Amino acid sequence: MSNRLTTIIAVLFLIFVFFITVFSMKDDSLTMDELAHLPAGYSYLTKKDMRLNPEHPPLIKDLAALPLLFIQGIEFPENIKAWKEDINGQWDFGHYFLYEMKNPTEKMIFFSRIPMVLILILLGFYVFKWTRELFGNKTALLALFLFSFSPTLLTHGRLVTTDVGAATGFFIATYYFIKALKDPSKRNIILAGISFGLAELSKFSTILLVPFFVFLGVFWIISKSGNVKKTGKVFFLTMVLGFILILLIYQYHVLNYPPERQVRDIEFLLGSGLFRFLRPLLSKLAKVPVLRALAQYLFGLSMVFERATGGHTTYFLGQVSATGWKNYFPIVYIIKEPLVFHILTLISLLFSALAIKKPFFKDSKKRLLNWVKENFVLFAAFSFLFLYWAFSLSSSLNIGVRHLLPIFPFTIILVSRGTIKWLRDPRLRLKQGLLALLILWQTISVIGIYPHFLAYFNEVAGGPNKGYVYTVNSNLDWGQDLKRLKKWVDSNNIEEIYVDYFGGSDPKFHLKEKYKEWSGARDPREIEKGSYLAVSATFYQGGRGRPVKGFDQSHSHYLWLSEKDLVKKIGYSIFIFYIH
Repeated sequence: MSNRLTTIIAVLFLIFVFFITVFSMKDDSLTMDELAHLPAGYSYLTKKDMRLNPEHPPLIKDLAALPLLFIQGIEFPENIKAWKEDINGQWDFGHYFLYEMKNPTEKMIFFSRIPMVLILILLGFYVFKWTRELFGNKTALLALFLFSFSPTLLTHGRLVTTDVGAATGFFIATYYFIKALKDPSKRNIILAGISFGLAELSKFSTILLVPFFVFLGVFWIISKSGNVKKTGKVFFLTMVLGFILILLIYQYHVLNYPPERQVRDIEFLLGSGLFRFLRPLLSKLAKVPVLRALAQYLFGLSMVFERATGGHTTYFLGQVSATGWKNYFPIVYIIKEPLVFHILTLISLLFSALAIKKPFFKDSKKRLLNWVKENFVLFAAFSFLFLYWAFSLSSSLNIGVRHLLPIFPFTIILVSRGTIKWLRDPRLRLKQGLLALLILWQTISVIGIYPHFLAYFNEVAGGPNKGYVYTVNSNLDWGQDLKRLKKWVDSNNIEEIYVDYFGGSDPKFHLKEKYKEWSGARDPREIEKGSYLAVSATFYQGGRGRPVKGFDQSHSHYLWLSEKDLVKKIGYSIFIFYIH
């Protein structure tokens, strides 16, 4: 296949990604984390003050809020309690900013998501670019296909959240760091430093790049691919340039953040938990003008790691827990990703295992180091997958497959490379036809769920209709279907409906006088007979799951709905019952 034709097909794939994400998001209501991220980003750009949402770095939020600077009629609620007095009052501020100020909310939400789509396309471009450099045109196109038809990437690449930004940061920073190791020119080192800094500004989980780059540098040396001096220079300058960029960006974000307010926020939000020992140090740093940016960065980093160890109440496989499950991420990954991708992964693993030369253990150390030297990028990809999976499995924060997004581009490259190698094996016949059928299967499977990509579950799980049985939250229900609920209520001439909604939108904003507030904690006898009740899947399953040992929060409050008539599912995430 010629380079020109390959490039044309790649461009068509990326155009497809742009249009399918843009058109599929237009009817999605505001999801949970967007309620915090978008208003926070707007406050950063217009106020140079990072009092909101410090537990995430600013870059993705800044980019999302950038289009809002060109929208007329947006007012900033700087006199409300959530901004003036509350400590990190991100949720109340976000709600007031978007739903109480008579701002052009729908326009703001739509245009803020466009930069997120462009970040997704940037990631797709680098997946294609790196795969092509390593393995040629066919492997690159297969990788780009798997990228373009990944429901998880299509879902989260159109929302104002940090997950795809983190995946992009991990991938591009690794690309340029390895490039600098191979050729430590001034240009490559600068690109490595900038990409590392931008990665750190996308999400705090990218701090894993520091030990990962140390690990790569060590193996670069012991495999005799490079010497200690040059490798150390690349690593040191990458870190220095990256952290200079981080501190410059953070400096902008604390310019108008009152020092006394910053100190108060640090002392309150780090008042308990594993990282409270950092509170005195960060408070002192925040009082020194030239160190305030550093204090804010370390403050956010501390908050996110404290949350990762603290857990989050959620439903999974019939249970409700606040401390998580060790098998959560493997199972969610298996049921949320296309079955075709898993089949190709197995083919790649088996074919690669069969290709290992025998005897396996003879001169194993020498053979390993030779393989690392000859296949350093593959070694880096495998190493990253091991590191990130280990990090994820140790976390108690089980709220979605989206947290695994950084592994996606690396896995896609490895699977594509293994699949094409398998395809070229002369011993196996009919492979091209089988691969074509698999590609067609994944295309139909993913396109078939449009525009509800968030609710994608593969055939093993029973598809999107059965997804709620396994898991909820951002795997299925993040509040994206509230506008679709409004359409259903209007088209069925329903005068009033009780709603227990999980998400970032405001039911009253969309349903207006038809909205009747409901909560699972209330007595079901309070609902008038002959009424409709809409319950988000997250709350529905959270009120039906069995509590794990030691769970002492409210549970079992929606078991009574098992006796009621399920009238309709709205976009797979909102269940409507008729109460008689």
